[in-house]
Amino acid sequence: MSGKLYGVGLGPGDPSLMTVRAVEVIAEADVIAYHSARHGRSIARSIAAGHLRADHIEEPLVYPVTTETTDHPGGYQGAMEEFYAEASARLAVHLDAGRTVAVLAEGDPLFYGSYMHMHKRLTDRYDTEVIPGVTSVSAAAARLGTPLAEGEEILTILPGTLPEEELTARLASTDAAVVMKLGRTFPKVRRALESSGRLAEARYVERATMAGERVAELADVDAESVPYFSVAVLPSQVGSERPVREQGEVVVVGTGPAGPLWLTPETRGALASADDLIGYTTYLGRVPVRPGQARHGSDNRVESERAEFALQLAQRGRRVAVVSGGDPGVFAMATAVLEVAAQKEYEHVPVRVLPGVTAANAAAARAGAPLGHDYATISLSDRLKPWEVIAARLRAAASADLVLALYNPGSRSRTWQVGKARDLLLEHRAAETPVVVARDVGGSGERVRIVRLAELDPAEVDMRTVLLVGSSQTQVVRRGGGEEIVWTPRRYPDA
Repeated sequence: MSGKLYGVGLGPGDPSLMTVRAVEVIAEADVIAYHSARHGRSIARSIAAGHLRADHIEEPLVYPVTTETTDHPGGYQGAMEEFYAEASARLAVHLDAGRTVAVLAEGDPLFYGSYMHMHKRLTDRYDTEVIPGVTSVSAAAARLGTPLAEGEEILTILPGTLPEEELTARLASTDAAVVMKLGRTFPKVRRALESSGRLAEARYVERATMAGERVAELADVDAESVPYFSVAVLPSQVGSERPVREQGEVVVVGTGPAGPLWLTPETRGALASADDLIGYTTYLGRVPVRPGQARHGSDNRVESERAEFALQLAQRGRRVAVVSGGDPGVFAMATAVLEVAAQKEYEHVPVRVLPGVTAANAAAARAGAPLGHDYATISLSDRLKPWEVIAARLRAAASADLVLALYNPGSRSRTWQVGKARDLLLEHRAAETPVVVARDVGGSGERVRIVRLAELDPAEVDMRTVLLVGSSQTQVVRRGGGEEIVWTPRRYPDA
């Protein structure tokens, strides 16, 4: 009979943090395998040393490369793949001979550990058991004495080997985080924390529970002193005091056409770090509630008042996020904020605008690619500009054969504009011109239909609808599954 394979988690370094089951498995094993660098020392073996017997068969699995370069034809990845295949074959010889094999792993065997490479190659052939261990993440939190995540907070665990921009985006958008695998990646991780606005809250833990343990503010750590066995921690924000600033700022953000799936990482970060959220109550409802944040909801028709309130809060040192639907620069709050910010009394208040997914792009993606060529975006609302101006712009865009994205087509108090726009466009477009009627894209009431311009019914259009009117070149095709798709070719025929 074949032997049994164990992946044994040893915990973060202190031998007293090994589980009872880990000790039992080591005692029962015939073969003890562990990874090491070419110098022969193994952290995993040193943790378990007190439980090893003289009659244990030891199998050191020596990495061919660690931080140095390699002349292997497959590069670093090729060298490691070859190593894992050879190491698995060595363990298989013991298992075929009926011996029990325990592969020692720091932390938890299936959490960024080398054991998993053995596991994937052997578990389908041999009886296997994994003994979980305390991870360095848990050990770091314990040494800091602070919660990692609380309530509905999101904890993100990241390898420091990610590209810097990816690290920055993920650090900006999460509540709490742990960055593993520091060492040579530390300068990049520090820059990402700074770029994401999280450096001040970042903590550093080195060799948690081991000899030489160190805990510090990450901003104070010398990059030259950072070993691989260290982590960066952004702990829970619940109950933490928000910093007092001499100068606040206003960030205008767009939530996209619906909810969280449409938020960019940069917008998530701005919403998470804000002291105050200001916006139309419906849009604020899309933003998760966070402890310590003040929320100021209001009616949809007081844009200037919201903008001024935001700027006044920023003058008092508050970091304010003005929440808009879609993209804040497309018929939304960015203009209102910048108009007020242009006044002399607010000229020193920093204002940033972050892009969001606008309704036209969301609707176009659902329908296919109707905005694949030149297009014009027009609001049909005559609340802030006369209908005569709207009609003139519709005629100009239609005569230029542009695809049209029509925002704010109708509401309870505006019921005739869609019909007027349809009749005007029919003077320039064929009755068969495709129109995408998209309502509540991304929301629970999403409904996207493709109709012909002559059949556009104003009764099915409301304020949550956007209309995409094709040009003379826009195509509609019914595919094999029965659904219709619409697109506008990127090539335009010669005159």
